[in-house]
Amino acid sequence: MATPDGDTYVVSTVWRPWRGGGDPGDPAHAGLNFRFLTRYAPDGTPVVTAVFGGPRPDGTPSAIIPDGSGDTLAVLPDGTIALAVRPGGTHVFSADLSQVLATWPMPWGFEEEKARKGDPFAASIAVTPSGRLLCTTSEYGLKWAGATPNIVAVSDPVTALAPGSKPILRAIASLHADTDRQTDVDRHPHVVFGGAPVWRDNRPSPALTDLLTALTGTSDSLYGYRDCTMTRPSALGDDLFVVPVFGRTFRSGSRGQEFSFALLDDQGTLRGRLEGLHRHDDSPFTGLDFTVVADSHRGRAYHLNRYGLFAWTADGQLRARMSSAVKPYTALKNFELLECTPVGEILLLHRKQRLLLRVPVPRDLDTLPAAVETALKAYGSGRLALKKRYAPVNWGWLDTSGQVVHL
Repeated sequence: MATPDGDTYVVSTVWRPWRGGGDPGDPAHAGLNFRFLTRYAPDGTPVVTAVFGGPRPDGTPSAIIPDGSGDTLAVLPDGTIALAVRPGGTHVFSADLSQVLATWPMPWGFEEEKARKGDPFAASIAVTPSGRLLCTTSEYGLKWAGATPNIVAVSDPVTALAPGSKPILRAIASLHADTDRQTDVDRHPHVVFGGAPVWRDNRPSPALTDLLTALTGTSDSLYGYRDCTMTRPSALGDDLFVVPVFGRTFRSGSRGQEFSFALLDDQGTLRGRLEGLHRHDDSPFTGLDFTVVADSHRGRAYHLNRYGLFAWTADGQLRARMSSAVKPYTALKNFELLECTPVGEILLLHRKQRLLLRVPVPRDLDTLPAAVETALKAYGSGRLALKKRYAPVNWGWLDTSGQVVHL
């Protein structure tokens, strides 16, 4: 996630299970689970890294115990940083990462699920140009165990997400409507529909699964949208959003399975979807690349998977396609899509080398392929310069210039 000033925030995880055969308290054998939230200057220099999740060096507990996976970051209108973690925990950091300003955890696990403990906010957060929060929230009591992201909701730009202030989220879409297992403890007062908490039948209807089934002409079958999931929605503007929805995945492979990048307005009306992708030839199921990012200031959307990079205008029309099957775009297979910055750059992450690549997007999307080609050609020389500067060891890029804060 990037700021308008060019600073970039990146969250990462270092995880290791306990190595059997030794003392679990021995650092050489103990399991660990740390999150690292790093702020980089515009030139890529690390400024500060906040470490949390595992115990502090003196053994005291961390201020935040991560409650799941699938971290998403958002720069809030006041400059603070929101970290949303599935299934629904949210944590707010100061811009300099020195403090945890507020936390709304949603613990997960068997005992927590039974007790419905925690005070959740959102499973993902994006910010519109006027400062509204576009969120997904999770629900218990669906046909799967645990909490599942199921509601798309928006806030008013007036109430900030800050200590002692949790905005009301107005539900605009429900992915699934199978909620017969919900009980009274599954009502969350901050997520409302029609002035009352979202719960059981009090939710946007028809469900998004039904709307997409009708739009695409597919049956509600094993290979349709019956058991679909969604990833983080992105804002194409203040009142238009793109919601990635994917059909069920199979162990034997899911290439050719149904998927849609649905276009929703802020009243929950389905305005269509991002067009132009082939269900098999452009399938995001190869590699499970389900991310769509949007430039809310320019009304553009982008998607990258193993078959290419794609760009759309806000009306859902495909304006650029760069196939990874042909040169000079074959290197796109090595990257995953992270975000679109406020100044219109696409952020790509190399899957193995873990380096960020910024791709400036031109005003005219017809010239985007040339800009991507230039960026990919510059990646090799840029990486070589970084190797000379940081002297990586075992693919670890070492830098001692930034401050480290144990939260």
